[in-house]
Amino acid sequence: MNYVNYAVVDGVACIVFQNPPVNSLGHGLRVAILQALDQAEAAPEVQVVVMTGSDRAFSGGADITEFGTPKAAWHPTLRDVITALDEYTKPVIAAIDGVCLGGGLELAMAAHYRVATERAMLGLPEVKLGLLPGGGGTQRLPRLVGLERGLDMIVNGLKVEAGKLAGTLLVDRVVDTPLQEAAIAYARECVSAGSVLRRTRDIKIAEPDAQALLQVARRNVAAASKHFPAPSLCVEAVAGCLLPFDEGLKQERVLFMQLMNSPESAALRHVFAAERAALKVPGITSATVKRDIRRVGVIGAGTMGGGISMNFLNAGIPVTLLEAEQVALERGVGIIRRNYENTMKKGRLTQAQVDDRMSLLSTTLKYDDLSSADLVIEAVFEDMGVKENVFRTLDAVLKPGAILATNTSTLDVNTIAGFVNRPQDVVGLHFFSPANVMKLLEIVRADQTSPEVLATSLALAKTIGKQPVVSGVCDGFIGNRMLNGYRAAGEELLLHGASPAQIDHALEDFGFAMGPYRMGDLAGLDIGWAVRKRRQAENPHLDFSSVADRICEAGRYGQKTGAGWYRYETGNRQALEDPVVTQILADYRKEKGIEPRQFSPKEIVERCVFGLVNEGAHILEEGIALRASDIDVVYLNGYGFPLHRGGPMHYAQQLGLYNVVRAMRRFARQSDKAAEFWQPADLLVQCAESGEALK
Repeated sequence: MNYVNYAVVDGVACIVFQNPPVNSLGHGLRVAILQALDQAEAAPEVQVVVMTGSDRAFSGGADITEFGTPKAAWHPTLRDVITALDEYTKPVIAAIDGVCLGGGLELAMAAHYRVATERAMLGLPEVKLGLLPGGGGTQRLPRLVGLERGLDMIVNGLKVEAGKLAGTLLVDRVVDTPLQEAAIAYARECVSAGSVLRRTRDIKIAEPDAQALLQVARRNVAAASKHFPAPSLCVEAVAGCLLPFDEGLKQERVLFMQLMNSPESAALRHVFAAERAALKVPGITSATVKRDIRRVGVIGAGTMGGGISMNFLNAGIPVTLLEAEQVALERGVGIIRRNYENTMKKGRLTQAQVDDRMSLLSTTLKYDDLSSADLVIEAVFEDMGVKENVFRTLDAVLKPGAILATNTSTLDVNTIAGFVNRPQDVVGLHFFSPANVMKLLEIVRADQTSPEVLATSLALAKTIGKQPVVSGVCDGFIGNRMLNGYRAAGEELLLHGASPAQIDHALEDFGFAMGPYRMGDLAGLDIGWAVRKRRQAENPHLDFSSVADRICEAGRYGQKTGAGWYRYETGNRQALEDPVVTQILADYRKEKGIEPRQFSPKEIVERCVFGLVNEGAHILEEGIALRASDIDVVYLNGYGFPLHRGGPMHYAQQLGLYNVVRAMRRFARQSDKAAEFWQPADLLVQCAESGEALK
């Protein structure tokens, strides 16, 4: 493979990177760049060098697939290439279009001059992977844009349009396309003017209030990044630019390696790869035909239906919202409008944008008005009889090729597909509440869902800004099925002596945004109660009862009734411990003959998280999830699992699956009634014994 195209035009050597799609700086490209630079330096006819990429990317940065592998350290490293530029004897100009990020920007900053199109995006986003720039970026960027701006860009991983950087030393000239011709013209100007080799490393930081600025940054960043060490270490690395350049580089390197070996960075890099892997589905390729989605119908104007509608309105796709009654329809539209107006008050939308989005929304009480829709999503009551009526009616009125989607969170999508004469067009699109905010979209593939419909759903998720994960059909799919294991572990803790507050505090200290009992009160306890009653009716030989039923039987449904696992004072959502719940739990334990005991926060976390992990392993065994990392993506984006832990399956592997299985067997020995629940999945045992990773 030719990683660069090298040509000399009237004394200008043009080195064009050719490593699509984003010219990532893997070993092959690094070798090719250095060879081309050496060739140009040795050629007497070459007076100046222009380095450039494609209109999509100068370079997107390091090849993260090399992280943690021997290839990352193969010479020439990126630092070798940058050192060569520092020592280069002819002017080098970086010509930038598209993205210029991470190592790509570090490479460009080592050039003597930079020209860029106005739209080019420049940044050092390494902090988002739990890292800091490791190729001199923390030393060069503040020299080129100023200490305060450089610090802000590095600590927050900001990407900035080149046009907004005009006037700084980072962008010497904003040029029009075609970029290469404009860059060659600039190169010739530099030669004609006898421009000196302006090495970024030689620029001095001369800001009298630099130390005060760094001190403020240290305080603010530490307060804002509780679970992540990278932002604070970014500040310390940037502080090194006040030292002699080579000393600053050494400080940057030490801090970079510290982060590279941190569990937080390992987790963030895992998530980065996992979210991209989730888009890859066997049988779906770029050649798979996708249907055009130009108009969407949504059935149900409640909280979920309104939130779903907003996703499409935000993307500029017209929506027809259907309800059974005019009052419900008007209430739903009013909530959508208020949501947009609240966003406008926060300065994130203009009045014109609100008006544009609302103009795309139409309403109806008649199914016939959905006949032209390309996709219809039902968001009606979670009852199979109600779903059946909806789908049989849709089957009669929708045009051929329209996609029929259900937003069910637990019901059998194969059964729903059986209600229509076109089961290949049926798919589950499970949004998470609030649907206009939550990033996760579970795409549930039924037995007869066509590849075309699945490919369309994946592409549509990207259009509306969602992170899709494909799931097979089972009760609860990936997320809610695993939630059953999480809740079962929590219930066992409750029964044997822990309080809701103790469990919530332990899991929140672990990093969950909210513990299961505070979350239950927020979502509404009557929802889970209804699901348990449905399951009991469908499986009378099994026992789905729960201590949570006693809470609901007392009329305590959560925040909406002022009481659930906690009590709530009027106008205040603070969860307050309630002696009524303490008594309900004590009575239930006595009734079941359970002697309560104490649990440490560590054991609470282990039991709840390992309950998730074990159910996840069962889901993998059954082929419901395509890969372990898909499960992590679901729990990170839909259920508040702490990002710095990388998801339940990643976390278990970091702990060691052998240790997880050993702990679960200990839990099984400690509990007669839950012994079966704590039996490790065969897949977990297999991986623990073989040393293999969950895949």
